[in-house]
Amino acid sequence: MIRRTKNISTMRNDIVEIFFSGLKAVEPGAAIKKYCRVDGEEFIIGEQSYDLKNYSNIFIVGAGKGTAPMASAVEEILGEKISGGIINVKYGHVTELERIKMNEGAHPVPDLNGQHGADAILDLVKKAGRNDLVIMLISGGGSALLPLPVQGLTLEDKQDTIRELLACGASIGEINTIRKHTSRIKGGQLAQAAFPAVLVSLILSDVVGDSLDVISSGPTVPDSSTYLDCMKIIEKYEIKNSLPKRVVRHIEDGLSGKILETPKRGDKVFEKTYNLVVGSNMEAVIASMEKAENLKYNTIVLSSMIEGETRDVARVHSAIAREVLKTGYPVSPPACILSGGETTVTIRGKGKGGRNQEFVLASVQYIDGEDNIVVLSGGTDGNDGPTDAAGAIADNKTLEKSKALGIDHESFLLNNDSYNFFKQLEDLFITGPTNTNVMDLRIILVS
Repeated sequence: MIRRTKNISTMRNDIVEIFFSGLKAVEPGAAIKKYCRVDGEEFIIGEQSYDLKNYSNIFIVGAGKGTAPMASAVEEILGEKISGGIINVKYGHVTELERIKMNEGAHPVPDLNGQHGADAILDLVKKAGRNDLVIMLISGGGSALLPLPVQGLTLEDKQDTIRELLACGASIGEINTIRKHTSRIKGGQLAQAAFPAVLVSLILSDVVGDSLDVISSGPTVPDSSTYLDCMKIIEKYEIKNSLPKRVVRHIEDGLSGKILETPKRGDKVFEKTYNLVVGSNMEAVIASMEKAENLKYNTIVLSSMIEGETRDVARVHSAIAREVLKTGYPVSPPACILSGGETTVTIRGKGKGGRNQEFVLASVQYIDGEDNIVVLSGGTDGNDGPTDAAGAIADNKTLEKSKALGIDHESFLLNNDSYNFFKQLEDLFITGPTNTNVMDLRIILVS
């Protein structure tokens, strides 16, 4: 098989360029401006048009890691027509705003600041009347940044529940199902509070398949999940005894009909609601593909909907890379293998890391000793798990390098300690907060 080769140094530079090209394509402010504009007195949002003369007030609310630049773009478009607003963002994910109040809170485990902000958002939405327009800005991380427990539950109950769900390996959809049924604002309840005002949601998707009722736990859309689904999740992961007793009791009360379900499809509260996805993982993947092709890599996109246990996903991706080297299928080298989505890590050890760093760490053993292969996996938000890294980079010499330094790859993997493994090798991928979030990008270059 004849191929043109690239050296490791070049490939490492290329892989970073490819990632940032994908990141640039999902900049939240640009996404808002792509879909929203004012023409005279008409506010055009996607395929919808709203006559601004018909509204007494325009309120802006929102939550998520990318919501600050989204709000900035809305301020630029609507200016003094905005009557007021408040958004919740993750600490550090900020920008200058003139008319919209910005409140910082914690993610992925919520804190009291986030709760205060969520309470203020709900209060503002409730003030909206029939002749008002509410614009909700939603981006990844919105669930954690809208922590408003139902009556009878505390913030601590919510915190402990999230920690337990993260530790057991539950998917984001499963986590958000329980979030919706322990919240006063998620699962369509913000739309319920806003009715009869007109409600428009502009959404930057961070979930597989762009499922609207999963993104930020769907505060403005009908909830397809139920209390029964919550109980099935609890039983699946055998966490009934480790969850807060008040949370379990609340779900049991909902299951027995003592507590009303979240608003469902057909409820009148959604009659004046319009939801529009303005950015997604696939847009980032496509932009990355275009950059890779520009750098002369034969490129294949596996999917933007990759889920599953991180280590298993890493093994499959690595196998494809080795196939490319051996047979030239499904593409010939120099090749770029791309995927997006969001995997899960079942925590077995006490180390530090995130799903992207763990993906790269798990890949190391499978690409060792091969021809030139470089792997990068990074979160588009710039934060992988509870770390300051977006992800990590490795190549076919990484395992050899770690052994020379006396670093036992297997022990770090067993302990879920990917962060400290790559820190010692100086291969952490650190971007800082990106102010966007459309799940993860995984890139493998083969030459």
